[in-house]
Amino acid sequence: MLLQDIWFFLWGLLWAIYFITDGFDLGIGILLPFLGKDENEKRVLYNAMGPLWDGNEVWLITAGGVTFAAFPKVYATMFSSFYSALMLILFGLIVRGIAFEFRGKFQSERWNKLWDACMFVGSLLPALLLGVAFANIFRSVPIDKNGVFHGNLFTLLNLYSLIGGILFLLLFLVHGALWLSLKTEGELLLRAKSTVRKLWWPLIIFAVLFLLASTRSTRLYANYLSNPALFLIIIFAVLSLLGIRFFLSKEALWKAWFSSAFSIIFATFFGIVGLYPNMIPSSLDPGFSLTAHNASSSPLTLKIMLVVALIFVPIVLGYQIWAYNLFKGKIKEEDMVYS
Repeated sequence: MLLQDIWFFLWGLLWAIYFITDGFDLGIGILLPFLGKDENEKRVLYNAMGPLWDGNEVWLITAGGVTFAAFPKVYATMFSSFYSALMLILFGLIVRGIAFEFRGKFQSERWNKLWDACMFVGSLLPALLLGVAFANIFRSVPIDKNGVFHGNLFTLLNLYSLIGGILFLLLFLVHGALWLSLKTEGELLLRAKSTVRKLWWPLIIFAVLFLLASTRSTRLYANYLSNPALFLIIIFAVLSLLGIRFFLSKEALWKAWFSSAFSIIFATFFGIVGLYPNMIPSSLDPGFSLTAHNASSSPLTLKIMLVVALIFVPIVLGYQIWAYNLFKGKIKEEDMVYS
């Protein structure tokens, strides 16, 4: 039981790290056509993402790999239940990666517009659909005792999941605009900070809507009511969101960005903690739900994975901290490569 619980926590943590790291460059990709007023500014936006985006997506592979290895039944059910949504996310990420590589290969206005559009769509689809997918998990999914999904793509496009999708989208947009505030100067910096201020209120509104909708559409609050100390997660999430606006007003941009990162962590764990021990709850019958205890790999597999994780995850974290520190400065004209 202890190993399953440890891996349940690590599963949630790895998804949270992915949302923090890839979230800001997904946000920048969506903001590209709105903040990049000319070719030079668009190059600045690409270079704000360029050194880090592929390293950020390592956490998606890690989170997916942990799901596959530690909870294979959950992995199988996710890909059968959310097949269409996950394929759209995958195609979006592929197109986005190609845009990074191909945009600078040929200098043409039409060529650049094509790959800018691919960057926008390839960033928007994952940002929105990841929120839709996880909101559906929080809500419960119509799966039977064999893990077979009884529904279609439109089953997943319910009001609660759409609120969750928009909340994820807004979190990533604010996170991305804050990263641009750290990396840019002049007019682009002013527009990035203005974007954070404009999106902050819709973010607060949808965060409140999601918390309220969760009381009616999910059983997430059962764990909170049985252990009121867990409400600290919601309190910290709210404080992190308020911290974004407070630190932005003080021009403490790094503190504002870290507040945004913590808001993503606590928003993720609001759902993860509420789910426990469920990983994919069934709306057909609670007895059909996949949990950390009935969907996990063998204890030996989990033990070996834990040893490997304790060795290599700190190495990956250390490398990423080094990379972020290396590229933490403002983007200068002389630093830009053509994108």
